[in-house]
Amino acid sequence: MKQSITRRSFMKTAAAASMAGTMIAPRLSMAASASNKLQHAAIGVAGQGAYDLGQIFSSEKVDVVALCDIDSKNLEIAEKRYPGARLYRDWREMLDKEGDKIDSVNVSTPDHTHAPASITAIRNGLHTFCEKPLTHSVYEARKVTEAAREAGVATQMGNQIHSHDYYRTAVQWMKDGAIGKIKEWHSWSAAGYGLRNEICKNGRIRPATSDPIPENVDWDLWLGVAPEREFKKDYYHKFYWRLWRDFGGGETGDFGCHIFDPIFTALGVKDPISITCQTENISEEMWPHWIQAEYLFKGTELCAGDTIVGTWSDGGKQPKPNLSPHLPNGFKLPGAGSMIIGEEGTMIVPHVKEPSMYPEKKYKHYKKVELVTMNHYHDFVEGALGNGTPGSHFDYAGPMTEAVLLANIANRFPGKTLEWDTERLKFTNSKEANKFIRRKYRKGFKVRGL
Repeated sequence: MKQSITRRSFMKTAAAASMAGTMIAPRLSMAASASNKLQHAAIGVAGQGAYDLGQIFSSEKVDVVALCDIDSKNLEIAEKRYPGARLYRDWREMLDKEGDKIDSVNVSTPDHTHAPASITAIRNGLHTFCEKPLTHSVYEARKVTEAAREAGVATQMGNQIHSHDYYRTAVQWMKDGAIGKIKEWHSWSAAGYGLRNEICKNGRIRPATSDPIPENVDWDLWLGVAPEREFKKDYYHKFYWRLWRDFGGGETGDFGCHIFDPIFTALGVKDPISITCQTENISEEMWPHWIQAEYLFKGTELCAGDTIVGTWSDGGKQPKPNLSPHLPNGFKLPGAGSMIIGEEGTMIVPHVKEPSMYPEKKYKHYKKVELVTMNHYHDFVEGALGNGTPGSHFDYAGPMTEAVLLANIANRFPGKTLEWDTERLKFTNSKEANKFIRRKYRKGFKVRGL
């Protein structure tokens, strides 16, 4: 009990320092103090989880001491790379038993588990890396952000291109005023998850039959907070959970926190005033194959007006290049990225490619920004060790996630402009839309703080 009280007292001090604008103080276990390394645990160790953990470990300032996954085969593979790590199937059990032995955790699971695992880790005083989107619902994003701020721990969302030179160059150009004040922007992703028609040929609803649950999969733990449903091979676990409203965020959730990122970083926008969405084939079960969402944001000092319009398109939808007066005739937009229209020029920011500015002749010799190479994961590790604040910390990533996920509410009400009150976390003109801000957790999986 004495150690727990001491840690709580420490965290209050760290939180106060963080809010005062000082560097986050490291929360380190006794084992970390002895080895000068973070004692780290991973929730989700396959696919993106394996990559996340490998990158965190590559900092050489981390000991991986605990691994958690609902799939025993995934744990067997991970254990070979991190011998001696303690193994768990249930992240709740891991955080309960390892709370005083670990310093940090990464959450690399399907979206519906992001907030429950993250907020529990944070409330235990653990530095937390969580994959994008930060949460599955708007309400969760707000609560996780508040919890991290109160705890004073280091946090980082897994929108890795935030640290890449391509996005950072675009950010610096916008901040430098290279294209003048920003008038509007358009962001998009070509992703459409077209296989969904092959998966659900009966009107995009869940399958009528079930399959035996593999021995290596704990299906109840995989469902977690989501409503109960029967197992069906290749419909949910391992990849296609992204298509279902109960588990993922569709194309919008998958790519919005990546592609909006340089614009949010540069302009400092975060509070939508309203959102209007267009789509088709609305389903209660699955995300639409495509959407086009128009946001109205409060403007900032880098914007041309008091408000600014930003749009999001996915599923193969794109803005028309002729919306910009600066692009040449016949200009072909990249498959994913942003077109940022300023008073003096237009910037094209492809997804994970070098940005460019137009008219081409005007910017042909524009000086490229000299940037130090950054590793998004090492940035998190350094933050956890008290060396600065990670770039995509939750105070930044949380509000952006809220904005992205508003489109996943608005796509249920195509053509209707939903007016958003950020402070009150509600739509002011739609009781029906407010029902989707927060979700109910399944019995037995309720989480403190959510």
